[in-house]
Amino acid sequence: MLAKSGLSTIRMQSKRQALLLSSSNCHGYGLLEFAKQEICNFLSINNVRELIFIPYAQNDFNGYTKKIADVIDPWGFSVKGLHTFPDPANAINSAKAIFIGGGNTFLLLHRLYEKNLVNIIRDKVDDGSLIYMGSSAGTNVATISIHTTNDMPIIYPPTFEAIGIVPFNINPHYIDKVDETHKGETRDQRIGEYMEMSHAKPVLGMHEGCILHVNANQLTLKGISGAVLFQKSEMKTKYDVGADLSFLL
Repeated sequence: MLAKSGLSTIRMQSKRQALLLSSSNCHGYGLLEFAKQEICNFLSINNVRELIFIPYAQNDFNGYTKKIADVIDPWGFSVKGLHTFPDPANAINSAKAIFIGGGNTFLLLHRLYEKNLVNIIRDKVDDGSLIYMGSSAGTNVATISIHTTNDMPIIYPPTFEAIGIVPFNINPHYIDKVDETHKGETRDQRIGEYMEMSHAKPVLGMHEGCILHVNANQLTLKGISGAVLFQKSEMKTKYDVGADLSFLL
């Protein structure tokens, strides 16, 4: 279990600053290109020039970090992989901003717990001393739990409870279009199964190109596409870019 019961759930006076992307890739754009303006604004406003990238959701740490650095460095920011530091916890404690990339959510959360980083990240984001960016799996672990990830459980983390920057769940890469020839379960059905559980929290299905901006106790939908909100005993609700979702906090 987490050191903080129920995640606390998010302290009312949180100074958290986070930018949560549904994915790094979006049709018609290069890597992170659809989010360039939001990322640059987010980092600049928070006086960030150096970004620690956490590649734990994949296994090629060097290759993954280089791919991200090749995109972000030309924007005027310096990217360095967390795996290059001898003491990851000390590196996070000294950092101003982190970016957790996508891959397998179970593997990512397992490694974050293994290196005792979950509580450190949560506390530093909550008190405003660490800026958080996440994409796909990196967005999943920013939520209250990883119950609504799309990934296969290739490894078992000590718990499904995650960092808890936001007190709800997210389903990245959300798609509600169904091919008429497809007879398997839809994304809505899978999320519906979760919503029937006693421990279920609201789930925000983020379309590709969707970005969430967390500014203390304000939550704004940004990017180039919207999102869908699932809540217990309610019809799903669609939200467009620009929507204020602060009620979820």
